[in-house]
Amino acid sequence: MPFDRLWSVAHDAARVEPGVWSPCQNFSRVSKAPALMAVTIRLDEATETVTLSHPDRPDLTVNPDSDPDALIAWTVPLVPQNRALPSHVMRLDGRGYTDSDFASVTLCNMASHHAVETHLKEALSIHRWRGNIWFDSQEPWVEFDWIDRDVRVGDSILRPLERTDRCLATTTNPDTGHRDIETLKALQSFGHQDFSVRARVIEGGTIRPGDKVEPL
Repeated sequence: MPFDRLWSVAHDAARVEPGVWSPCQNFSRVSKAPALMAVTIRLDEATETVTLSHPDRPDLTVNPDSDPDALIAWTVPLVPQNRALPSHVMRLDGRGYTDSDFASVTLCNMASHHAVETHLKEALSIHRWRGNIWFDSQEPWVEFDWIDRDVRVGDSILRPLERTDRCLATTTNPDTGHRDIETLKALQSFGHQDFSVRARVIEGGTIRPGDKVEPL
């Protein structure tokens, strides 16, 4: 997906190589710095500038390539100071810094989301899952049955290859940046700790709101 995880903020203990994918532990992330969950971003594709907002920080509009120091300075106060601190901005064209070691997008099922809400007896923001594509189904967890099957989404064809294993990031409120819900325990009640599936793009195409998501 265009601009999906195109940039990432590497921390000062990272072992990364420019232009090469690296796993998430090399970057500042919500599982270690919960306040980052409350960051929202607006993108201007034409200028490749981003506007970052956070309840505890002033808004910042910046081009991560031309002014990375401004982005780092804005981010540092949101990370626990006893942890590895944001150090530099990395860019990876073509595939982005996905959580998987292959270029992927996530397919998220609203029915699965509602199942977690029902278990917790509390409404949850879908942004806890940080998904790419959402679809509505009558059956929770049906997406797990799609592993290694082609799935048509709009004009594109995706192939789910693995479940998305979840971490402490999902326990954090996207509005406040504070941990407040035991999402992992809720998932474990269903016999796993997964939410959504990671899919490879087999055939690219346009996806529009309301398009069908159907296994082939």
